[in-house]
Amino acid sequence: MTVTALWGTQRKWLLAEPDFRRLWLIGLVVFSVRWLEMLAVAVFAYQQTGSPLIVALLTMLRMLPMALFGAPIGAAAERIERRTALVIVMFSMLLCSIALALLAWTGSLEVWHLALASLFSGIIWTTDNPVRRTMIGEVVGPERMSAAMSIDVGANNASRMLGPTVGGILLATLGIGGAFVVSVAGYLVAVAVAVRVRAIANAAAPASGTSVLERMIEGLMLVHSDRRLSGIMVITVIYNTFGWPFTSMIPVIGQDDLGLGPAGIGLLASMDGVGAFGGAIVIALYAKPRHFARLFVGGVAIYLAMLPVFALASYPLLAGSVLLLTGLANAGFSIMQATLVYLSAPAEMRSRVFGVLSVCIGIGMIGFLHLGWLAGLIGAPWAIVTTGVEGLLVLLLTRRWWRAIGV
Repeated sequence: MTVTALWGTQRKWLLAEPDFRRLWLIGLVVFSVRWLEMLAVAVFAYQQTGSPLIVALLTMLRMLPMALFGAPIGAAAERIERRTALVIVMFSMLLCSIALALLAWTGSLEVWHLALASLFSGIIWTTDNPVRRTMIGEVVGPERMSAAMSIDVGANNASRMLGPTVGGILLATLGIGGAFVVSVAGYLVAVAVAVRVRAIANAAAPASGTSVLERMIEGLMLVHSDRRLSGIMVITVIYNTFGWPFTSMIPVIGQDDLGLGPAGIGLLASMDGVGAFGGAIVIALYAKPRHFARLFVGGVAIYLAMLPVFALASYPLLAGSVLLLTGLANAGFSIMQATLVYLSAPAEMRSRVFGVLSVCIGIGMIGFLHLGWLAGLIGAPWAIVTTGVEGLLVLLLTRRWWRAIGV
């Protein structure tokens, strides 16, 4: 049997699992809505304020809860039946989108409403790793986790094609109210699917009398003592501080430097998702355990190297082509991030370690502040160039962590 046929069989096997299919579909819907909202909010805020800093701050607010609440949410997730937590999370987002849609259609929507909603969305986002993705691991088992993460991250990447494109079209035709109506529809689907997921027993019930704070500290201590987990967290912080924040400037670059309207900005932003989706397919077909660490670290290096090229691109076709490459690089990083953490952490500690991972992702809010501040001083293009170069230099300084991960 060929490698392609073998992995194709494994993917079909995974998708034949009803609960994996449901959890995957929830991720696809929620990711699509998230990317749609992020583009819509960024374009609306920039049109209202003309401030790149405000645009960056709105995205930063989605990450702030990860830094503040990632570890306690990860510890608390082990004390709650995860299906119940998943349903509550989806229903909460549905209510938030309904409120924003009503505000938009009545002409009452303000930037501060979007700031509050971004903060609330960030709290919900923080639950994804310790709840939904941990449930995926419990459904498929460690031996199929890499393939499962490839399919799940592939859904995220597909949503990065769909969400911004649909968001741009809706903004150009129906305005931001139309975007939030689609969000409401998406979360209705997510709630309906979440209630059909079977109750999955947590891998390890919390010891009697052990508090959330004690379990959170145990997770932090494990990451500190395990060099492989520490290395994964260090690379995650670098990517989220110096790399990913540039996506908040795509609407600014698209409007000011490339002369694009909302629909064009949406199409440009979707190119990153196209590349990432293609990368996820390749990884699902061909990646072996010996490749995992190199895909993880190498993806970050390539991603950072592409930022100056995108920032200085003088026409949309080149900018879109560069975003295809950042998407490919992002696929290697994002798939292996969740896979390596799941495989490296003891079964009874996975939710806690995923909570620490959320904190490391949330630290990236500093990168959004840094990028927004630089954009106000020297313009968005040169701010992106600066952060890309800074990220590469910091990555080189952390080479000893690469070996701990397995590069």
